[in-house]
Amino acid sequence: MGFVRSIKKINKQRRPLHHPHLDAEHEPLLASLALNLSKIRQTMGQSSDLIVREILLRQDPLVIQAAIVYMDGLADVKAVQDFILPSLMQHRHSLPSSLLQIADLINEIKQMSLTVANLREITDFTGLFESILSGGTVILLDGAAIGLAVNTEGWEDRNVEESTSQTVVRGPKEGFTENLRTNTALIRRRIKDPRLWLETRTMGQMTKTSVALMYIRELANEKVIEEVRIRLDRVRIDGILESGYVEELIQDETFTPFPTVFNSERPDAVAGGLLEGRIAILVDGTPFVLLVPALFTQFFQSPEDYYQRADISTLIRMLRFFSFFIALLGPSLYIAITTFHQQMIPTTLLISLAAQREGIPFPAFVEAFMMELTFEILREAGTRMPRNVGQALSIVGALVIGQSAVEAGIISAAMVIVVSITAIASFVLPSYNFAISVRILRFLFMGLAASFGLFGIMLGMLAMVLHLSSLRSFGVPYLSPFAPLNYMGQKDSMFRFPHWSLLTRPRLISQINVIREETPPAQKPNRRET
Repeated sequence: MGFVRSIKKINKQRRPLHHPHLDAEHEPLLASLALNLSKIRQTMGQSSDLIVREILLRQDPLVIQAAIVYMDGLADVKAVQDFILPSLMQHRHSLPSSLLQIADLINEIKQMSLTVANLREITDFTGLFESILSGGTVILLDGAAIGLAVNTEGWEDRNVEESTSQTVVRGPKEGFTENLRTNTALIRRRIKDPRLWLETRTMGQMTKTSVALMYIRELANEKVIEEVRIRLDRVRIDGILESGYVEELIQDETFTPFPTVFNSERPDAVAGGLLEGRIAILVDGTPFVLLVPALFTQFFQSPEDYYQRADISTLIRMLRFFSFFIALLGPSLYIAITTFHQQMIPTTLLISLAAQREGIPFPAFVEAFMMELTFEILREAGTRMPRNVGQALSIVGALVIGQSAVEAGIISAAMVIVVSITAIASFVLPSYNFAISVRILRFLFMGLAASFGLFGIMLGMLAMVLHLSSLRSFGVPYLSPFAPLNYMGQKDSMFRFPHWSLLTRPRLISQINVIREETPPAQKPNRRET
């Protein structure tokens, strides 16, 4: 009964609260300009960055009061001064003087006065506040219950710079910014096809964040597109400040260490995903774009794999898979072999390890746990501190603490080597959030190795594979193309075949137009041609 009462209490707390001022925003605009301006000032709390410029419009033989409303810092003040104000104040309207003709005056302003491209009508306070808080300018007329919203966004944006989270040696150096329209333009620069569709919606009760859905019409699966729409429309939250909010709210599985939504800061990586039939989710205010469906092999791939030769890319990918197993099982294998299976170690090496461990007061598991925990603390501290100081802290901390621990007889030298190789191997993985999953599972495998030896590691690997086989990313098996096995998909999984042989898209992602643009046999490279 206590558990049921707790659930009811939580559900009661999750019910939307009644906010009178939010309900008032849905009221329609009034015909009185003074009442509209009073309502705006009252709702905004007399904010100092709210600019209300009252002007007079000439309508022979009368003069009509009007007002221009915008937010200082969000709207482009130069655009307001150069295009909106002169167009309204210098243009003489020649309509009948009756206030019943105010709708004709609004139409004349729209069609003949304003020299702006993006213009729309608003009829309620919700649209008014959404417009001015998004950088727009609203024009209100006395006697009209309709306003004109002009797009005058003018806040400061970060320039397009190189991606800091996914660096490459060869390839484009552009990275997404915090501006949604800049990000969509960077993708359209690479895919100049009218079938690249864009759907925009607003999420967040208070932040009103713009979230865009981008896909190629004849490549993306319609069922997956509809599923993404349903999950986005189902989100009820006060604010969306980063794409991580959306990722956590729409992912398939909650209780899994593995990410089922891919994110990237590179336009070329997102464009490549779109060409395979995936769907991109762009969130205003963050440079990280989400890609769904996401597969296990996708987190081992880098955009640079497609810019290098096929043999080089294949070697690097195999190196990443090998580094994945080192980062996951390195300390646990050392613990299991030195604790339970000493007969597997050559005699000379066993004598050397025994000599190093002489005088060490802790078992191998405690050694590994302390070193791994110390390194995680150093890595987190180096990430959160200023960049220059953080690099120095990581290097000095690792060297000083490791050497001091060995000299003090707390940690063996072999354990320092194992932990160092494991940490370096984790940096080989291109995806940061996938590397975090490996770091979490590493401690679990260390506990299994300390308890059951190699048998515990085998049980852990079996459980992990079964868990991965059960995962889905928007209906697509997470281990595809390994399970279910797809021979054509092996060309771009652990290996990377030449571009002229990659004739099909991932079968379980793009089910409409699976065949890529085929290369005729006559265009195939011929070594005899000179």
